[in-house]
Amino acid sequence: MARVRTTRNPLLTSAIVLTVAAAGAAGWGGWSRYDAAHDDSAAYAEARDDALAAGEQAVQNMNTLDHAQLEKGLDSWEASTTGDLHRQLVDGRDSFVEQIEAARTVSTAKVLSGAVTELDDRAGKAGVMVALRVTVTAPEGKPAVKESRMLGQLTRTSEGWKLSALGQAPVGNTAG
Repeated sequence: MARVRTTRNPLLTSAIVLTVAAAGAAGWGGWSRYDAAHDDSAAYAEARDDALAAGEQAVQNMNTLDHAQLEKGLDSWEASTTGDLHRQLVDGRDSFVEQIEAARTVSTAKVLSGAVTELDDRAGKAGVMVALRVTVTAPEGKPAVKESRMLGQLTRTSEGWKLSALGQAPVGNTAG
């Protein structure tokens, strides 16, 4: 009578278990990666980051102007804007040139922090608040340094996010 072997090779059993576990982990990892790549929140976060970066740069551009490189500075203003704000800058360019040439000032801005205050990705609209340190240097005297908060409205164009409105943020206690 032949004896039937009922025990299995433990190495073979371990290899099968490890192969099944590896296949399961690979499947789960692949699904997780696919799910993350097609997640709306990731696309929304990317749009928010793009709007913030563009908003900070545009607000910085709008607060930087050197009388010695006036055309370059005003071109930067216009390239950073769209809509009514852009039209105001284009229409007022000659007046800006006269004012800055007469004042002979240099203003430089540094972004301290920024945040997206609203984002409607589908409509292509966003709001940003940017804290700046602006240094204005006149031909004579010490540079004047001012910190301010600006509120900007952005519109997505074919060239990316651009400022469509810009104003000073209210300061102080707004509670009733």
